[in-house]
Amino acid sequence: MKLDFSQLNKQTKQSFNDQHSVIKKVMQGKIVTCEQCHQSLVLITPEQSEKPGIGCLKGCTFISLEFA
Repeated sequence: MKLDFSQLNKQTKQSFNDQHSVIKKVMQGKIVTCEQCHQSLVLITPEQSEKPGIGCLKGCTFISLEFA
């Protein structure tokens, strides 16, 4: 029995590309809004929080980032 992961791989790739696009836009200073609450997404640096990333103030969207 062979398992077909093509649909899962397609969804994973699309999700990665969507997150990459959001990160790129926020880092360029463009306004990107949360799909849930429509608040602006902001960059949270390691100096601001123990969990750096990009997210809205309500917390319904959060992309964790590692800073080197």
